[in-house]
This record gives sequence, C-alpha cells and structure tokens, in this order.
Amino acid sequence: MPTLLMCFDAPMQSWGTRSQFNSRDTATEPTKSGVVGLLAAALGIPKAADEDIQHLAALRMGVRVDREGVVESDFHTVQNVPNTQGQQHRTAVTKRFYLADALFLVALESDDAPLLDRLHNALDRPRWPLYFGRKAFVPTRPLPSHGLPGEHQAITQRPLDEALTLHPWLENQPHIRTRHRPAPDEPAQTWLRTVIDAEPWILDVELRHDHPLSFRPQQRAFAPRAVHTGHIPLTPAMVSNDAA
Repeated sequence: MPTLLMCFDAPMQSWGTRSQFNSRDTATEPTKSGVVGLLAAALGIPKAADEDIQHLAALRMGVRVDREGVVESDFHTVQNVPNTQGQQHRTAVTKRFYLADALFLVALESDDAPLLDRLHNALDRPRWPLYFGRKAFVPTRPLPSHGLPGEHQAITQRPLDEALTLHPWLENQPHIRTRHRPAPDEPAQTWLRTVIDAEPWILDVELRHDHPLSFRPQQRAFAPRAVHTGHIPLTPAMVSNDAA
C-alpha cells in the first residue's frame, strides 16, 4: 500500500487539541485535524465541504518525531471580546502555546494511489497558503519529503510502518547529526518517537479527539482517534542517507 511522506519543519509549530477561550494549547506532534486542514488548503477544499474533509481524514496517518520540540508560550491581545450575554465588548489577553524547533516526518497511507498523487502535486503547488497551526508558522522546507533517488521518494510503495522505520533521518543540523550518529557495530543510542493510527481494540492505544468531521465555522466537529505511541531506533543507514 503506497505511503505519502511529508517533512514538517519550521521554527515554530502549533497543533491545538483543546484550544478554547483564553488558553490555546499545542500537542507535541501534528494532530490529525491539523494535517487534514493543511491538505485541504493545498487542494483548495473549503471548510464547508464536509464530505471532502472526511475523505481526507480517512487516510491512515503516522508521525515520526525526528526532533522533539520545546513547548513555549506567548501572549496575544484580543479586542472586542463579548461577555456571556454578548455585550460589553472588552479587550482580553490570551496565552498561546507552540512548539519551537520541532521536526516531523508525517506519513499518510492509502490504497487510493491517485489521491496520494493529487496530494503530492498540491503540496508542491498549493491552492492556498500552507502553515503549521498559525498563519505565521510557515514551512521552512518543501513538504513532500524527498530522500534519495529511487526508494526514498515522497511517495513510496512501502507500508506506513515500514516507511517510518526506513526513511532517512530528516535532521539537517550538522552538530545534531554528528552527536547522534550511531557507530556501525554498536546498538542504537537514539530512539525516535512515533505516533501511528491504530485499531481501537489493540492493546496500548490511546484516544485523541482530533479526527475531523467538519471545519465549518462555529460548527467544528471531531471524532476520537486511536493511536499507538512507540519508538524506533536511529540506525546508521538512516543517518548516512541524508534526506535533508
């Protein structure tokens, strides 16, 4: 089953899961709703197109954390905030969290190869601007994750779990690559966290309420999603095959 691989790299990213009122949180890796929203923007799908949104959400998703980010926060001033009666508009200060210096390999698996081709082309030439949670958080690298010629292309024929295990490490900072480069004859010292869609009856899964059903303004709807969190070793082959 083919898999589309994407590189999510930016100085700042924000993947809210429980954002409301004066506090806007972020997950420590991309959410399903955030990735689907980005894909919809690339394709030019409007927020009211529920059927198209749900079709994208049906893709199986996996994330490999190639560099763990640091959760930071900042403050925003919001004007014209109504009270509970919708009156006496005021100015409020909101606290918003984001990830700094995070790097992710995001994989989407589907038996619909033409859809993955459409997504790949749209990510290269998006209909609307792409960003990671906030309009100011734009990608620093092309999203389709191009590795080496041949097997490590943005669309691979490997299944999602295998692709996350074998795709070259996306880290492009030389001092980090040198520090974590494993010796060929020694066991891996660095492990990369993975978060992968799973069947809800499998052991050791957790539910996340980020499977989008609708992005309609004031009517956003989400369903629970089962994910399995694991770790894969950073091997010499993943480091020597530079995907940066």
